[in-house]
Order: sequence, then C-alpha cells, then structure tokens
Amino acid sequence: MRAIWTGAIGFGLVNIPIKIFSAIQESQLDLDMLDRKDLSNIRYKRINEKTGKEVVWDNIVKGYLLKDKYIVLEEADFEDALPEKNKMINLQTFVKEADIDSIYFDTPYYLEPQKGGEKAYSLLYKSLEKTGHVGLSTFVMRTTENLAIVRPYDGMLVLNKLRFEEEIRDTNDLKIPKTRIAKAEMDMATKLIKQNSSDFDISGYTNEYSKELLKIIKKKAQGKRASIRKIKVDKENTKASELLAKLKASLG
Repeated sequence: MRAIWTGAIGFGLVNIPIKIFSAIQESQLDLDMLDRKDLSNIRYKRINEKTGKEVVWDNIVKGYLLKDKYIVLEEADFEDALPEKNKMINLQTFVKEADIDSIYFDTPYYLEPQKGGEKAYSLLYKSLEKTGHVGLSTFVMRTTENLAIVRPYDGMLVLNKLRFEEEIRDTNDLKIPKTRIAKAEMDMATKLIKQNSSDFDISGYTNEYSKELLKIIKKKAQGKRASIRKIKVDKENTKASELLAKLKASLG
C-alpha cells in the first residue's frame, strides 16, 4: 500500500507522526467504455472551451468564480488557508463512538506510525480502547477539510471520515406515513425479526453480482453463452389487509 497523506496526530501536547493509507478497495469490476464498432477505448480530453484545443495537465489551474471573474488559486494558497490542518490531525475532543449516528460515517483509513512515534501511537490506541472513546478532529487532505474520528480497530488506529451536519439532507420533504399498527401485527413482526436474528458476521457477505458477472465475461471470452438463471421474484405490494397473513406465512 502507498501512503496518501503524511502528518501527525495531536494528542494533548503529544505529537504522533503517522501515515494514512486507504482501508478500502473496490469490489466492482473495472469496466472500460469502448466504441462498439471496433472496441477502441473511449478517451476523455481536457478541452479549452474557447479554442477547442486539448490542454495539457501542466497548464491546468484551479479557479473560483467571484463576481463574474475567475480568481486563480495556486498550491501555496491552499497551504496558507489552514496551514496547521494540512499536516496535523488535532484530536480536539473525545466522544463515545456509539453516540455518533451511522448516517455520518464515511470513508475509513488505516493509520501507521512513522519512525519515532511507535510508543505514543500504542499509548493512544490502548487509552482509546480502555475508555471506549474515539478522538474527534478536523484536518485537510487534498485541499478539502474533513471531519473525522480516530478509533482503535483490530490492534491499530483507524481514521474514519465523517460527514458534516450540513451534508445530510433534510427529511422534511419526504412523505413518511404515520400508520397505526395493530398489536397482533407488531407481535408477528418482532417474532419474525427475533427468529431470523444472529450475530453480525461480515465475512458471510460478498459481492455476488460482480462474481456472477465475471463468470459471464469468462464464458463469453471462450465463445460460450452464459446460462441465464430464471428466478421468480414476487414484486407485488403487500396490501394492508394481507399484512398479518403474510407475516404468519413468513414465520412458517
């Protein structure tokens, strides 16, 4: 793995030099866009709107439209905006992870201590694990400020990006019904949930769609036609009058 960010965690007056690594990888198949006529790759070009000519990367800059005029930003400007947050994940407060609603969780990253920071890294890990808390912080990565927590995970520290409150959409426009539920229906539903409950085990879930799609690709490569599995799916909506009967049938 290659580090995507280097800096330090601020833990009180203690600085822990760390590297950040992506903790996830895509399980979707990497499909290319092709021209159906000759299977040539489709390329996207960076075209100047006025001249119609392609622009090389070295000549591309970032700009912000302010009062009908673009203000060009250089790398130094991004550094100057919040210099301390470009290289420091300062743990400002500590909270219980259970108090953070899952809707705020975003991308996870692995944290690795740099040379000289091993003991402080271990201390932070063990103290977070013992107290059941996580460190809350903001930091800048790739010119974007991020809200994040640092938490213990499987013998190491993990950084989890969080979404800011303003990024969560308001639910007022949604039409969520307030329906009266009969006691018998509630009893059946809770019984069905309890009957099918188990301990959470992520290893039991894999990307089956991508696996099946890869099988089809391999068969097509051999000039074979993949057999189509015919599965009957009940798409009919359950009527309110049928709810109790459907729950009973589900219980077997």
